[in-house]
Amino acid sequence: MSGKPTGEDVIALAQTWAGTPYRHQGSMKGVGCDCLGLIRGVWRELYGSEPEVLQPYSMDWAEVSARDPLLEAARQHFRPATQLEPGTLMLFRWKPDVPAKHCGIYLGADRFLHAYERHCVMASPLVPQWRRKIAGLFNFPFHKAGD
Repeated sequence: MSGKPTGEDVIALAQTWAGTPYRHQGSMKGVGCDCLGLIRGVWRELYGSEPEVLQPYSMDWAEVSARDPLLEAARQHFRPATQLEPGTLMLFRWKPDVPAKHCGIYLGADRFLHAYERHCVMASPLVPQWRRKIAGLFNFPFHKAGD
């Protein structure tokens, strides 16, 4: 895709991942992905390649990190957003004092698409329990990083 991706473009691509089984560190549509793999896959479909090489990460990477790598990467590669709009990247943290560890794409109508352990990529309601865990909102950039 070239030009400026819209929220509708992001949603259309993301929804084609629905049903992809959960697989830690995966990022292949229909084969397996985790929450970050979903975002990586949508990014590749929008821009052709990922903005950086991702190093392997353990299941407990957020619990053992002194940094907030998911939030740091989102700040580096995405545009900050101030409100939820269709296509917005959402980051979540389980507790206020731990790094963000989960991500999804807002679909609108209080639903978001994400993958999590023991589930496939699926839409879930953005209920208050999820809203309280939002750590950051971002929009996909207008062009591939470095262009």
